Amino acid sequence: MIIWVLLAIVATADDCQEAQTLARKAYEARQYEQSALYFATAITACGANSPLLLALGQAHLLGQHPAEALATLDRIPASDSEYPAALKVKAKALYFLHRDSEAVDALKKAASQTPEDAEVPYDLGRIYYQLGRHADAAAAFRQATTLDPQAYKAWDNLGLAMEALGNVPQAQQYYLKALALVHKDHPRYDVVYANFADLLIKQGDPRRAFDLAVEAAQRNPDEPRNFFLAGKALVQLGRDDVSIKWLEQAAKLNPDYPEPLYVLAQVYRRLGRPDDAARTLKAFQAANARAPRERR
Repeated sequence: MIIWVLLAIVATADDCQEAQTLARKAYEARQYEQSALYFATAITACGANSPLLLALGQAHLLGQHPAEALATLDRIPASDSEYPAALKVKAKALYFLHRDSEAVDALKKAASQTPEDAEVPYDLGRIYYQLGRHADAAAAFRQATTLDPQAYKAWDNLGLAMEALGNVPQAQQYYLKALALVHKDHPRYDVVYANFADLLIKQGDPRRAFDLAVEAAQRNPDEPRNFFLAGKALVQLGRDDVSIKWLEQAAKLNPDYPEPLYVLAQVYRRLGRPDDAARTLKAFQAANARAPRERR
Protein backbone atom coordinates (compact mmCIF):
# COMPACT_ATOMS: atom_id res chain seq x y z
CA MET A 1 0.00 0.00 0.00
CA ILE A 2 2.82 2.42 0.94
CA ILE A 3 4.58 1.69 -2.37
CA TRP A 4 1.48 2.63 -4.39
CA VAL A 5 1.08 5.90 -2.45
CA LEU A 6 4.72 6.79 -3.12
CA LEU A 7 4.32 6.00 -6.82
CA ALA A 8 1.22 8.24 -7.00
CA ILE A 9 3.16 11.11 -5.40
CA VAL A 10 6.01 10.72 -7.89
CA ALA A 11 3.56 10.59 -10.81
CA THR A 12 1.84 13.75 -9.59
CA ALA A 13 5.17 15.54 -9.23
CA ASP A 14 6.13 14.51 -12.76
CA ASP A 15 2.76 15.70 -14.11
CA CYS A 16 3.20 18.99 -12.26
CA GLN A 17 6.62 19.67 -13.78
CA GLU A 18 5.66 18.53 -17.27
CA ALA A 19 2.50 20.67 -17.32
CA GLN A 20 4.48 23.74 -16.26
CA THR A 21 7.12 23.14 -18.93
CA LEU A 22 4.47 22.74 -21.64
CA ALA A 23 2.60 25.82 -20.38
CA ARG A 24 5.69 28.03 -20.53
CA LYS A 25 6.65 26.77 -23.99
CA ALA A 26 3.15 27.51 -25.30
CA TYR A 27 3.25 30.94 -23.64
CA GLU A 28 6.58 31.81 -25.25
CA ALA A 29 5.14 30.70 -28.60
CA ARG A 30 2.17 33.06 -28.00
CA GLN A 31 -0.23 30.11 -27.94
CA TYR A 32 -2.03 31.59 -25.00
CA GLU A 33 -5.17 29.45 -24.91
CA GLN A 34 -3.07 26.28 -25.00
CA SER A 35 -0.80 27.75 -22.36
CA ALA A 36 -3.81 28.42 -20.12
CA LEU A 37 -4.91 24.80 -20.44
CA TYR A 38 -1.47 23.58 -19.39
CA PHE A 39 -1.26 26.02 -16.49
CA ALA A 40 -4.70 24.83 -15.31
CA THR A 41 -3.41 21.25 -15.49
CA ALA A 42 -0.34 22.27 -13.51
CA ILE A 43 -2.53 23.82 -10.82
CA THR A 44 -4.48 20.57 -10.55
CA ALA A 45 -1.26 18.57 -10.26
CA CYS A 46 0.82 20.99 -8.16
CA GLY A 47 -1.79 22.83 -6.15
CA ALA A 48 -3.09 26.37 -6.52
CA ASN A 49 0.01 28.35 -5.58
CA SER A 50 0.14 32.05 -6.38
CA PRO A 51 2.86 31.98 -9.09
CA LEU A 52 0.84 29.47 -11.09
CA LEU A 53 -2.39 31.41 -10.58
CA LEU A 54 -0.64 34.57 -11.77
CA ALA A 55 0.72 32.77 -14.83
CA LEU A 56 -2.71 31.34 -15.62
CA GLY A 57 -4.29 34.79 -15.25
CA GLN A 58 -1.74 36.29 -17.66
CA ALA A 59 -2.36 33.52 -20.20
CA HIS A 60 -6.13 34.04 -19.96
CA LEU A 61 -5.69 37.79 -20.46
CA LEU A 62 -3.43 37.45 -23.50
CA GLY A 63 -5.79 34.81 -24.87
CA GLN A 64 -8.48 37.53 -24.77
CA HIS A 65 -10.44 36.02 -21.90
CA PRO A 66 -10.38 38.86 -19.33
CA ALA A 67 -13.25 37.49 -17.23
CA GLU A 68 -11.41 34.20 -16.74
CA ALA A 69 -8.24 36.13 -15.96
CA LEU A 70 -10.03 38.17 -13.32
CA ALA A 71 -11.58 35.11 -11.69
CA THR A 72 -8.17 33.43 -11.52
CA LEU A 73 -6.33 36.47 -10.15
CA ASP A 74 -8.98 37.00 -7.45
CA ARG A 75 -7.80 33.70 -5.95
CA ILE A 76 -4.45 35.27 -5.00
CA PRO A 77 -4.69 36.59 -1.41
CA ALA A 78 -3.79 40.19 -0.61
CA SER A 79 -1.15 38.98 1.85
CA ASP A 80 0.76 37.11 -0.86
CA SER A 81 4.01 38.44 -2.32
CA GLU A 82 2.56 38.01 -5.82
CA TYR A 83 -0.41 40.25 -5.04
CA PRO A 84 1.03 43.53 -6.44
CA ALA A 85 1.91 41.74 -9.71
CA ALA A 86 -1.59 40.25 -9.76
CA LEU A 87 -3.07 43.74 -9.36
CA LYS A 88 -1.26 44.90 -12.50
CA VAL A 89 -2.68 42.05 -14.59
CA LYS A 90 -6.06 42.47 -12.90
CA ALA A 91 -6.13 46.14 -13.93
CA LYS A 92 -5.70 45.17 -17.58
CA ALA A 93 -8.51 42.61 -17.31
CA LEU A 94 -10.80 45.16 -15.66
CA TYR A 95 -10.04 47.69 -18.39
CA PHE A 96 -10.92 45.20 -21.15
CA LEU A 97 -14.14 44.48 -19.28
CA HIS A 98 -14.94 48.24 -19.39
CA ARG A 99 -14.57 48.53 -15.63
CA ASP A 100 -12.30 51.53 -15.98
CA SER A 101 -12.53 53.07 -12.52
CA GLU A 102 -11.81 49.68 -10.91
CA ALA A 103 -8.79 49.27 -13.19
CA VAL A 104 -7.44 52.65 -12.08
CA ASP A 105 -8.07 51.77 -8.43
CA ALA A 106 -6.22 48.45 -8.81
CA LEU A 107 -3.16 50.23 -10.21
CA LYS A 108 -3.24 52.89 -7.50
CA LYS A 109 -3.34 50.11 -4.92
CA ALA A 110 -0.39 48.41 -6.64
CA ALA A 111 1.49 51.73 -6.60
CA SER A 112 0.97 52.08 -2.86
CA GLN A 113 2.50 48.64 -2.31
CA THR A 114 5.35 48.89 -4.83
CA PRO A 115 6.06 52.61 -5.26
CA GLU A 116 9.37 51.90 -6.98
CA ASP A 117 7.80 49.85 -9.80
CA ALA A 118 7.87 51.99 -12.98
CA GLU A 119 5.51 49.60 -14.74
CA VAL A 120 2.60 50.65 -12.53
CA PRO A 121 2.47 54.34 -13.57
CA TYR A 122 3.16 53.23 -17.15
CA ASP A 123 0.09 50.96 -17.09
CA LEU A 124 -1.91 53.73 -15.43
CA GLY A 125 -0.82 56.15 -18.16
CA ARG A 126 -1.93 53.73 -20.85
CA ILE A 127 -5.41 53.54 -19.36
CA TYR A 128 -5.63 57.32 -18.96
CA TYR A 129 -4.50 57.77 -22.57
CA GLN A 130 -7.12 55.35 -23.89
CA LEU A 131 -9.77 57.18 -21.85
CA GLY A 132 -8.74 60.49 -23.42
CA ARG A 133 -7.29 61.83 -20.18
CA HIS A 134 -4.10 62.95 -21.90
CA ALA A 135 -2.79 65.32 -19.22
CA ASP A 136 -3.17 62.58 -16.58
CA ALA A 137 -1.51 60.13 -18.97
CA ALA A 138 1.45 62.45 -19.50
CA ALA A 139 1.90 62.84 -15.73
CA ALA A 140 1.84 59.07 -15.24
CA PHE A 141 4.34 58.44 -18.04
CA ARG A 142 6.64 61.12 -16.61
CA GLN A 143 6.54 59.36 -13.26
CA ALA A 144 7.45 56.09 -14.99
CA THR A 145 10.47 57.69 -16.69
CA THR A 146 11.54 59.24 -13.39
CA LEU A 147 11.45 55.84 -11.71
CA ASP A 148 13.21 54.21 -14.66
CA PRO A 149 14.99 56.51 -17.14
CA GLN A 150 15.50 53.48 -19.42
CA ALA A 151 11.76 52.83 -19.69
CA TYR A 152 11.60 53.25 -23.47
CA LYS A 153 7.90 52.41 -23.74
CA ALA A 154 7.10 55.15 -21.24
CA TRP A 155 9.13 57.70 -23.25
CA ASP A 156 7.34 56.56 -26.42
CA ASN A 157 3.92 56.90 -24.83
CA LEU A 158 4.86 60.22 -23.28
CA GLY A 159 5.43 61.35 -26.87
CA LEU A 160 1.93 60.14 -27.76
CA ALA A 161 0.41 61.98 -24.81
CA MET A 162 2.19 65.24 -25.63
CA GLU A 163 1.16 64.90 -29.27
CA ALA A 164 -2.45 64.51 -28.16
CA LEU A 165 -2.04 67.63 -26.00
CA GLY A 166 -0.85 69.57 -29.06
CA ASN A 167 2.76 69.96 -27.96
CA VAL A 168 4.39 68.60 -31.11
CA PRO A 169 7.98 69.79 -30.45
CA GLN A 170 7.97 68.11 -27.04
CA ALA A 171 6.41 64.97 -28.51
CA GLN A 172 9.22 64.76 -31.06
CA GLN A 173 11.83 65.06 -28.31
CA TYR A 174 10.28 62.19 -26.38
CA TYR A 175 10.06 60.02 -29.50
CA LEU A 176 13.74 60.73 -30.18
CA LYS A 177 14.58 59.74 -26.60
CA ALA A 178 12.73 56.45 -27.04
CA LEU A 179 14.44 55.85 -30.40
CA ALA A 180 17.84 56.32 -28.81
CA LEU A 181 16.99 53.73 -26.15
CA VAL A 182 15.64 51.06 -28.51
CA HIS A 183 17.89 51.52 -31.54
CA LYS A 184 20.48 48.93 -30.46
CA ASP A 185 19.24 47.50 -27.20
CA HIS A 186 15.69 46.57 -28.23
CA PRO A 187 15.87 45.59 -31.91
CA ARG A 188 12.36 44.12 -32.03
CA TYR A 189 10.56 47.18 -30.65
CA ASP A 190 8.87 48.86 -33.59
CA VAL A 191 6.10 50.96 -32.09
CA VAL A 192 7.98 54.22 -31.56
CA TYR A 193 9.20 54.17 -35.16
CA ALA A 194 5.57 53.89 -36.30
CA ASN A 195 4.33 56.52 -33.85
CA PHE A 196 6.99 59.01 -34.95
CA ALA A 197 6.34 58.22 -38.63
CA ASP A 198 2.63 58.88 -38.11
CA LEU A 199 3.39 62.27 -36.55
CA LEU A 200 5.78 63.23 -39.36
CA ILE A 201 3.17 62.37 -41.98
CA LYS A 202 0.75 64.70 -40.19
CA GLN A 203 3.48 67.37 -40.12
CA GLY A 204 4.16 67.04 -43.86
CA ASP A 205 7.55 65.34 -43.64
CA PRO A 206 6.89 62.11 -45.58
CA ARG A 207 10.52 61.37 -46.47
CA ARG A 208 11.60 60.99 -42.85
CA ALA A 209 8.30 59.26 -42.11
CA PHE A 210 8.95 56.66 -44.80
CA ASP A 211 12.39 55.83 -43.42
CA LEU A 212 10.95 55.36 -39.93
CA ALA A 213 8.06 53.23 -41.19
CA VAL A 214 10.42 51.00 -43.16
CA GLU A 215 12.52 50.49 -40.03
CA ALA A 216 9.34 49.61 -38.12
CA ALA A 217 8.36 47.07 -40.81
CA GLN A 218 11.81 45.48 -40.68
CA ARG A 219 11.62 45.17 -36.92
CA ASN A 220 8.10 43.76 -36.97
CA PRO A 221 6.99 42.47 -40.38
CA ASP A 222 3.76 41.10 -38.89
CA GLU A 223 2.35 44.53 -37.96
CA PRO A 224 0.13 45.94 -40.74
CA ARG A 225 0.29 49.50 -39.41
CA ASN A 226 4.00 49.67 -40.25
CA PHE A 227 3.34 48.88 -43.90
CA PHE A 228 0.36 51.22 -44.04
CA LEU A 229 2.41 54.15 -42.77
CA ALA A 230 5.17 53.44 -45.31
CA GLY A 231 2.59 53.38 -48.08
CA LYS A 232 0.89 56.52 -46.80
CA ALA A 233 4.23 58.37 -46.74
CA LEU A 234 4.91 57.31 -50.33
CA VAL A 235 1.50 58.59 -51.40
CA GLN A 236 2.34 61.94 -49.81
CA LEU A 237 5.64 61.88 -51.74
CA GLY A 238 3.70 61.39 -54.99
CA ARG A 239 4.90 57.80 -55.42
CA ASP A 240 1.56 56.05 -55.89
CA ASP A 241 3.16 53.35 -58.01
CA VAL A 242 5.58 52.33 -55.26
CA SER A 243 3.05 52.70 -52.46
CA ILE A 244 0.90 49.87 -53.78
CA LYS A 245 3.08 47.01 -52.51
CA TRP A 246 3.19 48.51 -49.01
CA LEU A 247 -0.54 49.16 -48.84
CA GLU A 248 -1.37 45.74 -50.28
CA GLN A 249 0.84 44.07 -47.68
CA ALA A 250 -0.91 45.98 -44.88
CA ALA A 251 -4.28 44.82 -46.21
CA LYS A 252 -3.00 41.25 -46.57
CA LEU A 253 -1.74 41.14 -42.99
CA ASN A 254 -5.10 42.33 -41.65
CA PRO A 255 -8.10 42.35 -44.01
CA ASP A 256 -10.15 43.94 -41.20
CA TYR A 257 -7.90 47.04 -41.11
CA PRO A 258 -9.94 49.69 -43.00
CA GLU A 259 -7.43 52.53 -43.41
CA PRO A 260 -4.97 50.94 -45.87
CA LEU A 261 -7.88 49.67 -47.99
CA TYR A 262 -9.27 53.19 -48.30
CA VAL A 263 -5.93 54.70 -49.34
CA LEU A 264 -5.25 51.79 -51.68
CA ALA A 265 -8.60 52.29 -53.43
CA GLN A 266 -7.70 55.93 -54.04
CA VAL A 267 -4.28 54.95 -55.40
CA TYR A 268 -5.81 52.40 -57.79
CA ARG A 269 -8.24 55.04 -59.04
CA ARG A 270 -5.48 57.58 -59.67
CA LEU A 271 -3.43 54.96 -61.51
CA GLY A 272 -6.31 54.17 -63.87
CA ARG A 273 -7.28 50.81 -62.36
CA PRO A 274 -11.03 51.29 -61.79
CA ASP A 275 -11.85 47.61 -61.26
CA ASP A 276 -9.22 47.24 -58.54
CA ALA A 277 -10.38 50.52 -57.03
CA ALA A 278 -14.00 49.35 -56.89
CA ARG A 279 -13.05 45.97 -55.42
CA THR A 280 -10.85 47.55 -52.76
CA LEU A 281 -13.42 50.21 -51.89
CA LYS A 282 -15.97 47.45 -51.33
CA ALA A 283 -13.48 45.62 -49.09
CA PHE A 284 -12.90 48.88 -47.18
CA GLN A 285 -16.62 49.37 -46.61
CA ALA A 286 -16.97 45.82 -45.29
CA ALA A 287 -13.92 46.16 -43.02
CA ASN A 288 -15.10 49.54 -41.76
CA ALA A 289 -18.49 48.07 -40.88
CA ARG A 290 -16.80 45.29 -38.91
CA ALA A 291 -14.37 47.57 -37.09
CA PRO A 292 -15.17 48.16 -33.39
CA ARG A 293 -16.27 51.70 -32.62
CA GLU A 294 -14.09 51.66 -29.52
CA ARG A 295 -10.74 49.90 -29.54
CA ARG A 296 -9.29 48.57 -26.33
